[in-house]
Amino acid sequence: MVIARHIGVSMFASYGFRLNLSTSIMLSAVIFDLDGVLADSETWWNEIDAKLLADYGVTYRGECHQNVVGVSYRLAVEFYKKAFALSVPTEEMMRRRGEIATEFFADRIGLFPNVKQVLEGLRQMKLHLALATSSVSASARPLLDRHQLTGFFEVIVTGEEVEHGKPAPDIYLCASKHLGIPAEGCLVVEDALPGVAAAKAARMRVAAIPDGRFVDPSQYEKKADYVLKNLKELPALVRRNL
Repeated sequence: MVIARHIGVSMFASYGFRLNLSTSIMLSAVIFDLDGVLADSETWWNEIDAKLLADYGVTYRGECHQNVVGVSYRLAVEFYKKAFALSVPTEEMMRRRGEIATEFFADRIGLFPNVKQVLEGLRQMKLHLALATSSVSASARPLLDRHQLTGFFEVIVTGEEVEHGKPAPDIYLCASKHLGIPAEGCLVVEDALPGVAAAKAARMRVAAIPDGRFVDPSQYEKKADYVLKNLKELPALVRRNL
């Protein structure tokens, strides 16, 4: 299923990065990733994957987190199969990962600070808002409903709705199509480099919010158009370009 709202942008990024952006197309939509952007879920994925891999006899302590953060379920599972020499059908592992994630998303995972205030602020700017997450609908939607976020988004696209997951551009192109807004008019908000790559492959601008607990923000300097310290900085970035 899918659901949409308007935007514009330019300023020194909070980490001191400013990329060369030249576009005459007014931004009219913001597309959010979920994990690591709105939901403070990245720390939980190590537990989710530890439980997944334990089903197949692997003791996992999060040592591969950097290899699977921000990618599709399929790419994550295929990485684990290769890393731990597992001869398990990919579809089976993907299904099991989704089941475990659904348990965690249903009642454990919370939001980052200021999420609702930021979304409400962007909505007051008459921006189109969409969500594009690699997570499956069965885990993402209960979290959105529990935190009363669903109503903020006109479009919601989940991982199983596209053929190729991040870092392929499919999910962001799908969101753009359902919004009825060209890619050049969309700003994507991401936390992971595969998601940044997906948005750039879709020819969209990207504001990255790297989580310093897991990544080095300097790695984003030449990848994203803007690098922010936290979500709270997003409305000011947008407001300067409306």
